[in-house]
Amino acid sequence: MRKRNIFLLVALASAGAIYLNNTSLLSNRPDGKPVVLAHRGLAQEYDRTGLTGDTCTAERMLPPRHDYLENTIRSMDAAFARGADVLELDVHPTTDGKFAVFHDWTVDCRTEGSGETRSHSMADLKNLDVGYGYTADGGKTYPFRGQGVGLMPSLDEVMARFPDRRFHINVKSNDAREGEALAAFLSPLPAERRAALTVVGGDKPLQAVKAALPGMRTLGKKSLTRCLLRYAGLGWSGYVPEDCRGTTLGIPINIAPWLWGWPNRFLDRMENAGTNVYLFGPYHGGGFSDGIDDPAMIETLPAGYSGGISTDALDLVMPAIQRRAN
Repeated sequence: MRKRNIFLLVALASAGAIYLNNTSLLSNRPDGKPVVLAHRGLAQEYDRTGLTGDTCTAERMLPPRHDYLENTIRSMDAAFARGADVLELDVHPTTDGKFAVFHDWTVDCRTEGSGETRSHSMADLKNLDVGYGYTADGGKTYPFRGQGVGLMPSLDEVMARFPDRRFHINVKSNDAREGEALAAFLSPLPAERRAALTVVGGDKPLQAVKAALPGMRTLGKKSLTRCLLRYAGLGWSGYVPEDCRGTTLGIPINIAPWLWGWPNRFLDRMENAGTNVYLFGPYHGGGFSDGIDDPAMIETLPAGYSGGISTDALDLVMPAIQRRAN
């Protein structure tokens, strides 16, 4: 009986110590508002039912709430003006040594062109109409046709237009050579400029970026999984595994409450480790989650939450964020 009582006391003391080490009630982190990551800037929404990697989302456009086209300078300007703190954009190498800012692997869906995006020169891509393929009524009307000619920007244009803004640069392939080329593009930038950027993508290009620029923040599925699994095993102690340091984490909103120290102790630990944290929509299996696009989901964030969120519907969620801040 005495041994059993000692065991219970030790167990209770251990549980209490773990609780005290992870409760946000003892965090000094001040209340704030979310850091907002706008996915592709202000973009048209589309029906996500049964999506595959080959689905042409421009043909699934929902009735538009605005006239902005994703991954364009105009869209980025509007997103920052509406309160976005960070923008995600997609890049492909071109035949003339540039990086085109465009989501799709081919130009067939959104433009009147054809072929893989990377098989074109930037000069050729500038001649295409990036609004050509959008339709919300099965092809009866194309409301943006003719309005997107010349609007596909290059990455150097974006960096020149927004020299002080934060971006997530999404490499669309799993080709190490693309990571090497992107690292060569980023290398001449001042260290403080690179610190405002995160490279997102497949494991091979991210490894190439890290090899060339060890301090560069990256976000990939494999590195994220390694971080979260190791933190699940060790985070109760306050320890931050190496895989979680100096990086960017994209965490589904339904996974976050299970992390040791969530929200404020976790955010404090990651901030001290040089890591940015963004919440995504709920994880239901498969790849990355969608963004936090339902304004009602903003109300489920912890009170005073000051970490990041990612959204595909900036125009819908920003009013909810502003109401919550007032």
